Amino acid sequence: MANTQLYHHIFRPIPSVRVGYRRLSPNKTTRLPLPISKNKSVALQGDQKLKWAIALSLVDQNPRKSTVDVEGLVGFLYKDLPHLFDDQGIDQTAYDEFVKFRDPITKHDTISGYLFNIALLKMLFRPEFQLHWVKQTGPYEITTRWTMNMSFILLPWKPELVFTGTSIMGINPETGKFCSHVDFWDSIKKNDYFSVEGLWEVLKQLRIYKTPDLETPTYQILKRTANYEVRKYASFIVVEANGDKLAGSSGFNDVTGYIVGKNSRSEKIPMTTPVFTQAFDTELSKISIQVVLPLEKDLSSLADPNQETISLRKVEGGIAAVLKFSGRATEDIVREKERALRSSLMDDGLKPKTGCLLARYNDPGRTWSFVMVWLSELKFLPLFFLVSFIM
Repeated sequence: MANTQLYHHIFRPIPSVRVGYRRLSPNKTTRLPLPISKNKSVALQGDQKLKWAIALSLVDQNPRKSTVDVEGLVGFLYKDLPHLFDDQGIDQTAYDEFVKFRDPITKHDTISGYLFNIALLKMLFRPEFQLHWVKQTGPYEITTRWTMNMSFILLPWKPELVFTGTSIMGINPETGKFCSHVDFWDSIKKNDYFSVEGLWEVLKQLRIYKTPDLETPTYQILKRTANYEVRKYASFIVVEANGDKLAGSSGFNDVTGYIVGKNSRSEKIPMTTPVFTQAFDTELSKISIQVVLPLEKDLSSLADPNQETISLRKVEGGIAAVLKFSGRATEDIVREKERALRSSLMDDGLKPKTGCLLARYNDPGRTWSFVMVWLSELKFLPLFFLVSFIM
């Protein structure tokens, strides 16, 4: 139950931006003052291009006159968007010919340009698109939340890029089709086109840092901000021994001994990543060092350890926050990263549990280490999503 509530909190839709509407020609948008809820008008501040992009999301002040089936369009997007990058593709007949597409570094004004952008991403990045939810957020506005994982195949190390965010889909009241699609990335503040911050966000993810090609606990990235990731982990099994400190290696030989055959069946088990060190309280009075076992292993069928100093344990999984960093992890750096992560989580209305984990790999110069904390049920009003362009 706690994880379900936390999951919905992370995926809360951004507040609806209500936009005035007048009759439009197919290729012309009328700009009007933008009232928010409770009929309180506000003036958008900031870049004119962002104002224009938001104005594409049309809302009729008298929605009862419309015959557009917005609920039907919500259901349509649930079925259609998962095909965004597969061989089937999206149904382009649901879009106006002059659909306006904007993200922080790309813009197109026609359905052909929109489809060209999708085809280019498929060719260069092999994207995997995960749709989390679709909601009506205005009489002529639908908001979607998604995660997109990509691998840039032109670089030899094939860097992995991850973006999470929301898309505001504007509906043309005259045609009942989508006339705009505006993307907002969680990891940047300036989402207007052309965003230098957005370009830098892409370039940062092209660096030569890559997780080793070994099995790792299964997780889904729910949200990736500028400072941390929120992940949903499936359960996994660890072999663990007592450690001495977060950045220490005490007990490592014991746990690796188990997987190289020092167990009741002399069974050798494939190596996985990462190596976890977990502190169970703030005083570091109890620390364990852990190696994750392959996902197909079952706790009841595993060989017994030969040493009393090690044990097997199932980690039930759940929602966790992760802060990645490069370079060698020292005790001071790890504690500093944990404090920074907790501070960011509290600022965003998320409640971390006591304790933390450090994840390490065998080549700290070419891989990301990370600090992870599990998240607990929220007991206070969150401030996770802000509409930064409304002042």
